[in-house]
Amino acid sequence: MLSSIFHVLIYDPIYNGLVFFVDIVPGHDIGIAVIIVTIVVRVILFPLSRRAIKTQMAMKKLAPEIEELKKKYKKEPQEQGRAIFALYRERGVHPFSGFALILIQIPVLLGLYWVFAHGGFPQIDSETLYSFVPAPADIKMYFLGMLDMAAPHNAILAFLVALSQLFYSRLSMGPRDATSPVEATLSSDMARSFDLQARYVFPLLFGVISYFVVAAAPLYWLTSNLFMIGQEFATGRRFNPKQE
Repeated sequence: MLSSIFHVLIYDPIYNGLVFFVDIVPGHDIGIAVIIVTIVVRVILFPLSRRAIKTQMAMKKLAPEIEELKKKYKKEPQEQGRAIFALYRERGVHPFSGFALILIQIPVLLGLYWVFAHGGFPQIDSETLYSFVPAPADIKMYFLGMLDMAAPHNAILAFLVALSQLFYSRLSMGPRDATSPVEATLSSDMARSFDLQARYVFPLLFGVISYFVVAAAPLYWLTSNLFMIGQEFATGRRFNPKQE
């Protein structure tokens, strides 16, 4: 049953989208089709992405009040956590909205991986095609004539994924806040640890994973990162003090 749901909701739409776009793009480049599908997905997810941006802005504005709560309940970690989440509820802040955005993209990545890793291209599975999607006469598997989208490893794309993730993390999270040793608490230590992981460990992890999957998946993630970086600049530079 799960396999049927995956095919109906994830695999089939991605496959048909790729076939449709590869039929109309110049040169029938499958890599360009992957980029277009990525942009379509990002546009669909834009409301969630915008909400995540607003959440990060709100959390940054709440940082001084949160620090006050940490000091007030320094010796009562459970009360501290309840007070912080109560503040989030009061201000209408959803601190985990960013994680939801990432989790939603995982099925898309799995769908892309499945399409390319299990022979979805260059042969066309006519049984999977929707009635209104024509089968292209030719499919170029090399993106821009250089990168094989079905290749099991691609160091160039893996490096670019890690680099774009690093840049996006630094851009979206803003400058690191310094905390003096006197003010350090268990919760602040955990926050700094997560901050370091999000800024440096996660980009490296994404890069390593990207090396061990078919090239179409890291091309999707790279395009997605570039889209979000562009969105950061287009929707307002949130770390400009004048706009906060």
